[in-house]
Amino acid sequence: MSDTVLRPSVSDRTVLAGREVLSGHRRGWRAVLPFAGPAVIASVAYTDPGNFATNIQAGSQYGYTLLWVVVVANAIAMLFQGLSAKLGIVTGKSLASQCRDRFPLPLVLGMWAISEIAAMATDLAEFLGAALGLSLLTGMPLMGGLVLTGIITYALLLVSGRGFRPIELVIAGFVALIGASYLIELFIAPPAWGALLRGSVVPHLSGAGGLTLAVGIIGATVMPHAIYLHSSLTQNRVPARNDGERRRIIRFSNREVLLALGFAGLVNMAMIAMAAAAFHAGHPEVAEIESAYHTLAPLLGGGAAAVFLLSLLASGLSSSVVGTMAGQGIMQDFLHLRTPLWLRRLLTMAPAFVVVALGVDVTQALVLSQVVLSLALPVPMLALVWLTGQRDVMGAFVSARHVQIGAAAAAGVVLALNVVLVAQTFGMAIPGLG
Repeated sequence: MSDTVLRPSVSDRTVLAGREVLSGHRRGWRAVLPFAGPAVIASVAYTDPGNFATNIQAGSQYGYTLLWVVVVANAIAMLFQGLSAKLGIVTGKSLASQCRDRFPLPLVLGMWAISEIAAMATDLAEFLGAALGLSLLTGMPLMGGLVLTGIITYALLLVSGRGFRPIELVIAGFVALIGASYLIELFIAPPAWGALLRGSVVPHLSGAGGLTLAVGIIGATVMPHAIYLHSSLTQNRVPARNDGERRRIIRFSNREVLLALGFAGLVNMAMIAMAAAAFHAGHPEVAEIESAYHTLAPLLGGGAAAVFLLSLLASGLSSSVVGTMAGQGIMQDFLHLRTPLWLRRLLTMAPAFVVVALGVDVTQALVLSQVVLSLALPVPMLALVWLTGQRDVMGAFVSARHVQIGAAAAAGVVLALNVVLVAQTFGMAIPGLG
């Protein structure tokens, strides 16, 4: 008989710490840590390579004038990520599971199909971004970068099989690296602070191109897969035994959403500010990640270019891992099907290999993928508004009237922007955007 005593895993210790908090035995800043993690993982979706692509174009072509779009998109993201987390905490089920349980089967299948397309568009951006970063950093061909990215992300995904806490810590490290990189970039290329503040609060769109980029920024900021994923991450993470404990967990969750997504929003603003400061005045033609990298070196020095690449690589690797986790959960919860992790990774990698094999411009593919995401975004948004407004779903935690109105208005804004974009795509004249 073995005398070996199994030590609790880091995830088990996190749950025990959470129980101590809910029982009143752990207070202060130590009470926050057990509940931190889900919003940090979700926030990676808001700083993925699709954001790099849209933000570089926005800053180089339009200066600081599209910063307000980031502010609006981030506010919408905070609202919906908070609602998604709340749904998982209160019901113990993910958004996709709730949709399957409560909506007609044809609607569920349609939602799943749209969500799968969005997940593939997401992974296209993330996978291509990481491969591009590796290619520029090492000089290897882009196809080689794709293969190496696939190997690295699969290795990182295996960490998620060891419980929720290890992958949360890994992703938090990547988020910190991205944030530190852009803090350094702001010191290297200081923005015009007056123009930055004005662009953050004064709405302005410059023609049809500005509209396309605005929709792309929203698609890159408010991510369908992140809305689905957040509820999966919070369901039964630290199980609540009564409504009082649920209220405390929701408060911890809301604070984390504000901090994690607020941080992601500042990173996005820093991306645009860096592009505006470095490129708008003398190099407004810079619209691709590759040209941004090659232009940064002579303009600001090799250090600035290296930091830019490092942040792109961290963004691509971490967001690709999170995207695969989200896609796995979407299929499992909508269809009750679970594919092997390696197969899911291969399927989501395929579009990136096709894009590279066909010679499609990588940055343009990234921007278009964000527009696809924006078109898919109303599906989880409207489902979440409806579900969190139903008392038979949420019980005492049903959304207040003003929250429902605000969420419905935000979903309406996204729908309206999408209608304008589709009309523009088919050649219809949009007043004021000619």
